[in-house]
Amino acid sequence: MPVQRLSAFLARAGIASRRKADDLIYDGKVYVNNIKVIEPFYRVDSDKDIVTVSGKRVTSPQHREYIVLYKPTGYISDLKDPVDRPIARNLIASGARLFPVGRLDYNSEGLIFFTDDGDFANRVMHPRYAVDKEYLVKFKGRLTAEDLARAIRGIEIEGEHYQVRNISLVRDTEHNGWYRVIVNEGKNRMIRKIGDALRHPVLKLRRIRIGPVTLRDMTPGHYRHLTPRELSALIGHAPESDKPPKMGQP
Repeated sequence: MPVQRLSAFLARAGIASRRKADDLIYDGKVYVNNIKVIEPFYRVDSDKDIVTVSGKRVTSPQHREYIVLYKPTGYISDLKDPVDRPIARNLIASGARLFPVGRLDYNSEGLIFFTDDGDFANRVMHPRYAVDKEYLVKFKGRLTAEDLARAIRGIEIEGEHYQVRNISLVRDTEHNGWYRVIVNEGKNRMIRKIGDALRHPVLKLRRIRIGPVTLRDMTPGHYRHLTPRELSALIGHAPESDKPPKMGQP
């Protein structure tokens, strides 16, 4: 695909997700043939045009990496941390320029993707594709039937609407309850915010599935590559005309 939108080119090159690529362009960090471009929809020819980001030339890699990590608690999803906490990316032995897809906060654990394919990140996380994310969540206390209904119906929190697609009791402990929660949005800390709004704060949170991909028998800190079948199933959430390039060998 030689001629494409500038933001799509940066995403496919693994620079960042489509949204982050837009930010880089708007911030004036992207040049095409030594000319600053601040329009994400600007068309570039990857076979002819020279694209640079912060002075470094961008090229499309021939192979992609798609990794599933079981992020432990006590690790951050971002690639840098100002207070030097452990970084989940460092658990993966790969020299590729990987970034996280489906961030989990420091105190949460479970399934997270790392990839160098920005288009893949966009298809997994953008609301238009409605990819399910499934969690096991321990809430403080026990949720009432009205609490469950409110979570599904949606709650306004700080001017923003938060809702889950489904929530159901898995098991009770002596004082609290474990629930299966499914969402198809990727808003920051949304389950924790919903728990706080219901006055049942989240005590533990583990993501166990994104789309068709599950943790299977993985344990915290372990990772694996997506299988071709899993990748194909995830890409299947996108329109046929909007597929990313085929996966290379891991």
